[in-house]
Amino acid sequence: MAKHSDDIDSEGQEAWEEQDATQYEESPEGEYDAAATDEAVAEYEEQFAEQAMQQASDEDMEALETLRNGYAAIKQELGKVIVGQDYVIDQVLMAIFTKNHALLMGVPGLAKTLLISTLAKTLHLSFKRVQFTPDLMPSDITGTEVMATNPETGERQFRFLKGPIFANIVLADEINRTPPKTQAALLEAMQERQVTVGGEVHTLPSPFFVLATQNPLEQEGTYTLPEAQLDRFMFLINVDYPDTDEEIEIMKRASSPSGEEVHAILDEETIIQLQKTVKRVPVADHVFAYAEKVVRMTRASKDPKATDDWARKYLGWGAGPRASISLIAAAKAYALLRGNFYVSVDDVAAVALPVMRHRISPNFSAQSEGITSESLIEHILKTVPKA
Repeated sequence: MAKHSDDIDSEGQEAWEEQDATQYEESPEGEYDAAATDEAVAEYEEQFAEQAMQQASDEDMEALETLRNGYAAIKQELGKVIVGQDYVIDQVLMAIFTKNHALLMGVPGLAKTLLISTLAKTLHLSFKRVQFTPDLMPSDITGTEVMATNPETGERQFRFLKGPIFANIVLADEINRTPPKTQAALLEAMQERQVTVGGEVHTLPSPFFVLATQNPLEQEGTYTLPEAQLDRFMFLINVDYPDTDEEIEIMKRASSPSGEEVHAILDEETIIQLQKTVKRVPVADHVFAYAEKVVRMTRASKDPKATDDWARKYLGWGAGPRASISLIAAAKAYALLRGNFYVSVDDVAAVALPVMRHRISPNFSAQSEGITSESLIEHILKTVPKA
């Protein structure tokens, strides 16, 4: 049977989810067999893909076209300011379309901050940047209560002043440079989409995303993000150096007069509708099974039934269930960006690296031999059969 996505956030179920809960109940002829051959699985997937596209409503197909056109237009607008970084842009957009957060890791000067601020303009969303420093307090992010006088009655009362967290896109710049107490102020906001100040709950705007940056070089005077907070980020995106042609183009643009103006492509309402469309993308049983196998393989050191000695030797801690949920959610967005209204195992494999690189821990043996979390994930993707 085809299945639907689980909740990837803690907000209550919306009416559209209830209405569409049975939209894709039927599977192609013949149930999926976990012991099937590669050829049988390929045939099953082809049938499922064909049926999924046939069952997609006109509204779904219209939303798919809107997303594809918007995606192309956003990349064109970003290209006016950002040179290269296509895979970074793709992963940030996938996080946004799945209602999630992303952490960008890269050395200074790679336009991480510029990319995020420019993206906010193309999406026509409110944007706030917070520079994280060792003396930053939680109230500097969430806001604080101040004593104010009512001009009409003269009565003095507390009034809540909203902090920079009350924006659609919040850039947490160098998030690891602030103490754990302040980092923790983001946890409730990222997971619950709300903040609690003075015993009162304040709902954050919708849509809401935290896009954080981190410098992998300078670790002096920094505070490592706790695993619980790292796990809240759907993606850990590695921002790499530009190639030769890209760097020459960057120098040319930087030494030329001001470039073209960036225009808004989408808006809040459209983004929320696209997020709902991503939720409705159907996923076949064998895709769920593949994602589960990939995540379970990361727990080889704790699983007595694990048969992969290489993974057992080098893995410390593996990914939790949030990784499984994120794999499916990200694969849905990845499929839509490529014009498909169904998810394949290749879509899951394509997003596995940014989803899991910050959720697994190589042990001491791996670190001493220079084996990274990325090496482990690549090994797992080669080892786990797609059938």
